[in-house]
Amino acid sequence: FYASIQLSMKQHNIDYIPGAAELGDFDATSTTIAINPGEELAHIPQPALNRTFQKYYKNFVNRRDSTNWDAYTPYEWRTVGVFVRMGEKKKAHEIADFFFRDQRPRAWHQWAEVVFRDSLKNSFIGDMPHTWVGSDFIRSALDMFAFERESDSSLVIGAGIPENWAREEKGVVFNGMMTHYGRLSYTMKAVGPAIEVKLEPGIAIPSGGIVVRSPSDRPIKSAIVNANAVAPGKGEVIVRSLPAVVRFGY
Repeated sequence: FYASIQLSMKQHNIDYIPGAAELGDFDATSTTIAINPGEELAHIPQPALNRTFQKYYKNFVNRRDSTNWDAYTPYEWRTVGVFVRMGEKKKAHEIADFFFRDQRPRAWHQWAEVVFRDSLKNSFIGDMPHTWVGSDFIRSALDMFAFERESDSSLVIGAGIPENWAREEKGVVFNGMMTHYGRLSYTMKAVGPAIEVKLEPGIAIPSGGIVVRSPSDRPIKSAIVNANAVAPGKGEVIVRSLPAVVRFGY
């Protein structure tokens, strides 16, 4: 499969992952499937993977910031979870915010298969609500809170949670998400200038541990797991027993 990707890139003289080997087309929305549910993030050829999604993001910004477009399909919700998994939380939320503005009718909290810039345009919109789009939304939204990472057999928590959510009065409260390791429940809340994450018992500890990501983009000055100081690696700590309390200091 990867040999096919490389050969197609060479034959079509492209630097991104093609949507189809024969066409060499650009289709980042289809490429997302290799990452979730395919779990191939750690194996997809680089730097082609990054170029694919940076190209998608550039196209997204051009659409968001202009009126020079007609329609798109919210199947693109799949890209939000990919950016979360790639550590691009800010971009994930930029894209999600754009999609939320295109729920129509807005009071219905759902998407049609096709969204037109002109909401009054008389044209094909497909099913409404469109449950395939809905499933893409659900998967990407859940990835913000937790996802299994097959490459190191870990469970990653909080990769898509922005700091302002944690600093709301009640913080983030997450109960009973089904994972490969059981039902996950945790809270993430500001305690003064710090952020505290409380993980409840009830799930098995994966062999790679439970990876808890800091919700802040600021450097972590201190990290404590169950009253023990630990060295945060790339904005995260690893928990290997439950219950657990993690505190990030900034």
